[in-house]
Amino acid sequence: MRYANPETSTIGFMLNAKVIGLGRSGIATARLLKQEGWQVTISERNISESLQNQQQTLATEGITVKLGDVQTLDDSELPKLIVVSPGVPWDIPILIDARNRGIDTIGELELAWRYLKSYPWVGITGTNGKTTTTSLIAAIFQTAGLNAPACGNIGYAACEIALKRDKEGNSDSGNPIDWIIGEISSYQIESSRELTPKIGIWTTFTPDHLNRHKTLENYYDIKASLLVRSQIQILNGDDPYLRDLGTKHWPNAYWTSVQGKYAIPQPWIYIQDGWVVAEGEKIVEVASLKMVGNHNQQNLLMAVAAARLAGIDKNAIANAIANFSGVSHRLEHIITCQGIDFINDSKATNYDAAQVGLSAVKSPTILIAGGEAKAGDDTQWLETIQAKAAAVLLIGDAASAFAERLKQVGYSSYEIVETMAKAVPRSFELAQEYNASVVLLSPACASFDQYQSFEHRGDDFRQLCLELLSS
Repeated sequence: MRYANPETSTIGFMLNAKVIGLGRSGIATARLLKQEGWQVTISERNISESLQNQQQTLATEGITVKLGDVQTLDDSELPKLIVVSPGVPWDIPILIDARNRGIDTIGELELAWRYLKSYPWVGITGTNGKTTTTSLIAAIFQTAGLNAPACGNIGYAACEIALKRDKEGNSDSGNPIDWIIGEISSYQIESSRELTPKIGIWTTFTPDHLNRHKTLENYYDIKASLLVRSQIQILNGDDPYLRDLGTKHWPNAYWTSVQGKYAIPQPWIYIQDGWVVAEGEKIVEVASLKMVGNHNQQNLLMAVAAARLAGIDKNAIANAIANFSGVSHRLEHIITCQGIDFINDSKATNYDAAQVGLSAVKSPTILIAGGEAKAGDDTQWLETIQAKAAAVLLIGDAASAFAERLKQVGYSSYEIVETMAKAVPRSFELAQEYNASVVLLSPACASFDQYQSFEHRGDDFRQLCLELLSS
């Protein structure tokens, strides 16, 4: 059997590829490689009933899945290619060993790029704001009539887009792909050495993922590498870290600011008198965006900047913004029960995102927080809790540590309830007791102690809220 090599476009005999991780991106990777003629094995260290069901399904497609795999290289059958899913650390022993042996070792997004690099990409990265900015950009491009699928950490796995192309390069809709809109995490950048967006966007930069990247400097360098490779750079001029670097690091960037024309170096797009203004031209009224919070105005600016640089007219931009309802799991309104709004901010997986979410809602608020804690500075988050939260309900592994931190700053109105199933009905009781208008799930934590993902956590919150409303 023979395969088409995406890098060289030459034809050769079937070679072995190893995929690490049996998530959505890992499955898409395996199917893409199988379609292109590779012999594929997926290595997954975990074992569960759902994984076993996936194993059986993939076996019918000729893809081998090894569950409970020790993830080492077999000298008798070394793979030609190793592709890792985004959640797999880049420094685990098998990957270090593979790179030392000269085995082509890349991430899922890099593999997709090899098949999709003929299309222009918008690559969005940053500590917070990626998902909303990506969603806004995709909405604008699609309103303008462009076939612009979103992928990466949102929408499709990137390899799914490559998998669904036909021989003419059209998507499964039958239309040519115009742009690819990619939400790209530091994990994905780290394992993508060639990915080169036409437009690169950096939303925010604060400490995060330091348990993986070790130092703030290394985390910055990883993010910056995507922007360096991008043909056009858009940066958030309201982010203190990025603004301080200014034109020293980014002399040719397009800067955005909600604070007006004179708040940033080389201003290009900003807010003035309630309008988004680009190069002196009014593009869209800020009030047309339904999402609350100053941070969402920043996301709006970066999305409009990308659209204008892609040549999209302001009417399409205005229509898209007016009809944009928001992003699931990011300040998402779920129900109103007896005058109390229940809001799902499950995507707030670090202190900075949770602080932004809490700042954006009305006070007093009943806050649900906790999960798998991350390293970071919790100072501003704690200050916002003291200012806005009538009570805090703590769940997950971080509950005891969060309780101790709240006690240290003199905040005593907290309860450890451990699970979401206990937190939702208790939040309703407390909201009535304190006359609070909002119950906010904004965890400031990863979800993996109790859930498969932040989406899984947010869906659980939604279901419990609906059950509360029905009762």
